[in-house]
Amino acid sequence: MVSLILLESQKQVPLQQWYFENKSVIRVGRSTDNDVVLTDNLVSRHHLEIRCNTNGNGWQVVSHGTNGTFLNGVLILQSPLADNSLLQLAKGGPMLQFQMQQVTINQTINVGSSNVGDSNCTHQGNAADNLFCIHCGQPLSVEKTIRNYQVLRTLGKGGMGTTYLAWDGVGTANFKPRLLVLKQMNADMAKVAKARELFEREANTLKSLHHTGIPEYYDFFVEAGKKYLAMELVHGKDLEQLVYLKGPILPQQAIAWMIQTCDILDYLHSQDPPLIHRDIKPANLMVRSSNNSIVVLDFGAVKEIGTTPGTRIGAEGYCAPEQERGQPLTQSDLYAIGPTLIFLLTGENPFKFYRLQGRSFRFHVENVPTITPQLRKIIDKVTEPLPRDRYQTARTLADALKQCH
Repeated sequence: MVSLILLESQKQVPLQQWYFENKSVIRVGRSTDNDVVLTDNLVSRHHLEIRCNTNGNGWQVVSHGTNGTFLNGVLILQSPLADNSLLQLAKGGPMLQFQMQQVTINQTINVGSSNVGDSNCTHQGNAADNLFCIHCGQPLSVEKTIRNYQVLRTLGKGGMGTTYLAWDGVGTANFKPRLLVLKQMNADMAKVAKARELFEREANTLKSLHHTGIPEYYDFFVEAGKKYLAMELVHGKDLEQLVYLKGPILPQQAIAWMIQTCDILDYLHSQDPPLIHRDIKPANLMVRSSNNSIVVLDFGAVKEIGTTPGTRIGAEGYCAPEQERGQPLTQSDLYAIGPTLIFLLTGENPFKFYRLQGRSFRFHVENVPTITPQLRKIIDKVTEPLPRDRYQTARTLADALKQCH
């Protein structure tokens, strides 16, 4: 686990803290799609990235900020990051302290029993990273209890709220004791109407959907004025984590994952009215450890087709032109498959390949050896500037990708 602490600039006392567990890339900037959002005019929209090294040993910081990034007072573009390092986003800008904490989650062994357990159990003989006692089956450490949910770990803390790993020992979630993800909307965001809308939209959307490639909805409730969403815990890593940890993906595997993604998008687009995800990108595509299958995450941005133009939502490099204008279509979700494939096969930000061609910007991947001419044609077609020139359905895109096997 690592944490970032926002410090008051003069006395350097902590003002706010974010925690990240099992995350290989942490993004900091002014834009709301960052993991840490800092609303300061000196901070760029996507100011810096903190990346775990590919061997999992150590971290480094990469600066993208227009006004620069200072590591322990020295201007840097890219540098190793030591424990307790101080990062300043621009001269006179916000100060963050980077800290590393040795905390691990064992999600595969000793996953709690539904038995009441022995209240006299001393929990002796358990491994340090066990979540549950090997003797009585009860949680070894509970941070707090929210309704019937026992919070075992804080998984992440960001601008929108806090995500917990929780244990539902009494079977509140679908009448079955289980580990789950509990998302809590933070108090500041609860005051923002748009934030409340997105949080509740994710809950309502998940409740209405039933697909193995979509996290299962368990519960939505308000406790002590705070909103909570309980949902399925998906064991695995997202595609962004996998690439940063292991490097580019083999073409056959990348294509197979995108075919699975198309199947999930076909399900969303087939709803009445059709649903547009609006945030398809590697970080929102999880690979289940149990069967190597794709699960689409983050349904807070989902929008029904035909509704009035709304807020611009979507990740830079993966967002279709019409979505940038707040007018997404089902073909906008398909557009994101193109840059996602580029990232998987190169390990590079798709923006690196995005250049002006005639009157519009296009992805130029003709010099990437792992992208065959046949696959390049698919990427070209799915990222056409005009939606009418792209594949019209997720099914036709999947059929085209199958021909590349």
